[in-house]
Amino acid sequence: MSGKIPQYFIDDLLSRIDIVEVIDQRTPLKKAGKDYKACCPFHDERTPSFTVSQVKQFYHCFGCGAGGNIISFLMNYDHMEFPEAIEELARIAGVEVPEEALPTATRNRQQTDDLLPIIERASRYFQTQLRQHANGRDAIDYLKNRGLSGEIAKRFEIGFAPDIWSGLLDTLGNDPETGRLLEKAGLLIRRDTGGFYDRFRGRIMFPIRDHRGRIVGFGGRIIADGEPKYMNSPETPVFHKGSELYGLYAARDAIIDADTSIVVEGYMDVVALAQHGIDNVVAALGTATTTRHLQRLFRVASHVVFCFDGDRAGREAALKALEICLTEMHGGRQVSFLFLPEGLDPDDFVRAEGADAFHRAVTEAEPLDEFLFSHLRNRTDLKRRDGRARLIELARPLIVTIPPGPYKEMLTRRLGEISGLDDDHYLGNLVGGATQQRPTPRPARPGTAPPESPSSYAHLISLLLQHPRLIHLINNLDDLEIQTQPAAQILASLIDLLREDDQKTTATLVERFRDTPHHARLEKLASWNHQVADGQLEETVLQTANSVRRLMVENAIDRLLETAATGSLNDDEKAELNRYMRLKHELQPEAEIPPETA
Repeated sequence: MSGKIPQYFIDDLLSRIDIVEVIDQRTPLKKAGKDYKACCPFHDERTPSFTVSQVKQFYHCFGCGAGGNIISFLMNYDHMEFPEAIEELARIAGVEVPEEALPTATRNRQQTDDLLPIIERASRYFQTQLRQHANGRDAIDYLKNRGLSGEIAKRFEIGFAPDIWSGLLDTLGNDPETGRLLEKAGLLIRRDTGGFYDRFRGRIMFPIRDHRGRIVGFGGRIIADGEPKYMNSPETPVFHKGSELYGLYAARDAIIDADTSIVVEGYMDVVALAQHGIDNVVAALGTATTTRHLQRLFRVASHVVFCFDGDRAGREAALKALEICLTEMHGGRQVSFLFLPEGLDPDDFVRAEGADAFHRAVTEAEPLDEFLFSHLRNRTDLKRRDGRARLIELARPLIVTIPPGPYKEMLTRRLGEISGLDDDHYLGNLVGGATQQRPTPRPARPGTAPPESPSSYAHLISLLLQHPRLIHLINNLDDLEIQTQPAAQILASLIDLLREDDQKTTATLVERFRDTPHHARLEKLASWNHQVADGQLEETVLQTANSVRRLMVENAIDRLLETAATGSLNDDEKAELNRYMRLKHELQPEAEIPPETA
């Protein structure tokens, strides 16, 4: 995508789309009170816990926690990228995505419409050649020798490209337009003297489907001697090796069931493991693992296991994968590394040891952090002080790439344990603020109650997300912008949005935060059950807003008293402190706010 989709267009699109109609076409819904219900499409269940709110234009599953607006639903259910989801919704709504936002995507969409049918025809041609060509028997014998059955070959639509120069073009139509499309699809190469010749010759052919199930390219394995042994389609308007994974579309259900995807190095490994009933397997397409690969995998399951040969090349490939994985380690994700005995690939291993042995090896795979620190230990001498210092310097550029959160903090603490450096504050600053020194609690001042729980912010955010028109009740939180807590800043942004337009839906409001670290949290707050009757909503919003106001006043008083403790207050600061002290006494305690459960 070469341009950014305007926010006004996204807001307008969400106002045109009825989430109930779109989801109902994919997962039949039944009316249940003011909402709609179904069994969740994202996890197995017998009792419906998946609800869709027509008023909020939002869905939520009380079983697995999935939730979001219709854009999030298409991204998770249809495995679309964000621009694809926008284009699909624009198609449903009968509107055009602004040309200035998607000039490249618009052109690519037309190219996709032209290329996909010709690639599908090419796949059928290769499958026919495997059965009918005189040399197809050599390909079949090779597959049988690798332990593959005819059923598996059919399931993966394996074909054969005869060792001839123009078989594909002659079969599909030897005309300029067909030649142009096949060349654009990466299946023909143009001759310097004019005309074309087949790119794939004398190879077993493996169709590559994208995450939407469309054949977009091919991988070819040579039968006789020759180089390269494996060849993939080149980059085309519909095929991008850094984005696609061989076998992902077929393996999706098995990956979801196991909550684990296994990444191997070649498509023959994927097919061979499937022959032994191991279906949650994918392969990169001749490239190192990319961030896009990981993002696709983590959308389907929380655990990724990389399977490599145990030789030097396999470990080097694992280290490259590790560096990419570190940037995606958040939200409870897990990554492990399985190293097979040297000289054995997954195909060899499962044929020699069986499927049960392979499953055991997967469950015993080395967690990412153990592999990381084992690798770093091998590069240092931990008996020496300078060796332990070197360990920290080697680990620093790796750990600093991990997103903030529990995993980063645990790896930082582990680094401190191994190196013998027990200064958490120093280590945390060194690797990007992962581990913060825990301050000693300051005793409460005599005659004062402890500050309100920060969950008051989350409670008010949730109420306003779900009931935007109640923004008219909020008139005493104008100092939010100067608060330092992230929740206070989110609340300030939300209030600004609602003051611009209180007709926004829950879906539209949450969408405004999609590109922020707070999006997933807001999706949960948008579905939090407050257990507040409709007639008590206004009173609850007022109470919660007053609770937030008291929290803001307490924070301001604490800040000024800390300044006074380390020096002296100037006249303006003294006046500010007196004002906040008066406000504190004016604000009466409210009923206890229910604890945050989202």
